[in-house]
Amino acid sequence: MTTSTDELADNLARSCTTGGVMLNGVPPPVENNLYRRHRVRVKEVMTNEGAEHLNKTITVAGWARTTRNADKGKLLFVELNDGSTGDSIQCVLDAEKTEGFDECKNSGGTGASFQMVGTLIPSQGAGQAVELAVTTGKLLGAVYGGNIEGTEIGGKLYAMSKKAHTLEHMREHAHLRPRGRVHAAAMRIRHSMAYATHTFFHNHGFLYIHTPILTGADCEGAGEQFGVTTLLGSDHLATDVIVPVNEPPPVEDPSSISKSEQKRRAKNAAKEKAKIDPNKPVHETVVGAVDYSKDFFGKRVNLTVSGQLNVETHACALSDVYTFGPTFRAENSHTGRHLAEFWMIEPEICFADLADDINLAEDYLKYCVKFALENCSEDLEFFENSPHGEVGLRDRLKNVLDNPFKRLTYTEAIEVLQKAVKDGDVEFVEEPVWGMDLPSEHERYLCEKVYKKPVVLTDYPKDIKAFYMKLNDDGKTVAAADVLVPKIGEIIGGSQREHRMDVLIKRCEEMNLDMKQVWWYLDLRRYGTVPHAGFGLGFERLILFITGLDNIRDVIPFPRYPQNAAF
Repeated sequence: MTTSTDELADNLARSCTTGGVMLNGVPPPVENNLYRRHRVRVKEVMTNEGAEHLNKTITVAGWARTTRNADKGKLLFVELNDGSTGDSIQCVLDAEKTEGFDECKNSGGTGASFQMVGTLIPSQGAGQAVELAVTTGKLLGAVYGGNIEGTEIGGKLYAMSKKAHTLEHMREHAHLRPRGRVHAAAMRIRHSMAYATHTFFHNHGFLYIHTPILTGADCEGAGEQFGVTTLLGSDHLATDVIVPVNEPPPVEDPSSISKSEQKRRAKNAAKEKAKIDPNKPVHETVVGAVDYSKDFFGKRVNLTVSGQLNVETHACALSDVYTFGPTFRAENSHTGRHLAEFWMIEPEICFADLADDINLAEDYLKYCVKFALENCSEDLEFFENSPHGEVGLRDRLKNVLDNPFKRLTYTEAIEVLQKAVKDGDVEFVEEPVWGMDLPSEHERYLCEKVYKKPVVLTDYPKDIKAFYMKLNDDGKTVAAADVLVPKIGEIIGGSQREHRMDVLIKRCEEMNLDMKQVWWYLDLRRYGTVPHAGFGLGFERLILFITGLDNIRDVIPFPRYPQNAAF
């Protein structure tokens, strides 16, 4: 009896000890051979209401969220957090029983750092199951916010004081905002989604490829790319910077050049011309333009807007690969959906078509959601109850798992939108018309109001998509697919890549793209081309989707946007 490929894959999954796919092998367990923490993390202390450590002497360390005195200054309560969890542990210091009491009392309050040694006991007050009866308290770092000079202990000028702060205030103090509950929870979820991403692709047999941040390609972002240069020098206050430009060639009097010299020059010119590869770009000199031959790389270089083209080179040899790294776009946007620096996850699969690409995207997104629900429940609950988060967050995420994504073509989606407008069900700022690049209001209406779950749109008009997307048989659309989710709109954009050399060349011509600028990309079609596909997911949009936060600047450690590159 012949076993199909799909049956073999199913058998492999069933036989795996983890109950899932582990095509790259099972990793060894992590062991503490040398490294030890000299403390117990608050997360471990508070698990199961402290049952494992109850009535035991432990050491904890962290930063004070609050401090307060009681019993006429004889007791000091410190709410200590170390970032491992959103919960804090209440540490109780007694003037008569705690060594280091006076030093800890004069800490400056919220924000001060401590190391506490004591016995974990059932809490004597409301609000927590256990507390630490401190025998030795050590002030590691006081808060010097009593005066502008930073020489006086006190919390008056501490930016992350006990009171509630706006998200904008926390962005302005991005170096301190990890101590706030919102950003700390967002960073824990960000870590979990990065780990889930690597786990998903590793277990599916993908290889993680580090694509370059610096690129000489000028076909990916046009005017939205950041240029990188050393021509300005290292002293940003220098007043004598001269940027080299291309000078006009010297003019010679032909009569002053001997015939033998003319013949020699003509012969050398012919030799140089013979060396030129007709498929590769030729350095063009424009008089008055910046002379990048004097720059570090000898040519114009930019920060990448995508790792896709580079990672395709490795897909066309290693089959299944992905890249996960920072990308940059000089888009002058001040919305809560755009950043100048953001992270992209971009897998590429060979011997695959658009349907395979969509299936991979749906599996990946569902895996991330499941991972968050199972491993980040505490932080999800926090966001669900936070004024900055989203009511019903976990139900929205569960809806992603419980339902297959709705799949329809771009043309069908336009018809649905137009019918909704005609029936008076909705009014859009932009009228839905075939051929337009769908704005967020259209995308969100489809997945939030019409289908009430994630939606996959396919077969977009070729004129609004990139040159590398496979042209469909109708000659008007390309094999592209965007995944739309409630709250965000587009979260994934992908396509089957155009692997036919003649069609790709024609697409370059239609879009006025100089083929010589992508000569190496065309080589992938010239030498052993294969059908392949891939997609890109904006990592920060994924974190917005998982946390329920509204502004993309709140889910990255140091947001970069127009007129802001502090820290």
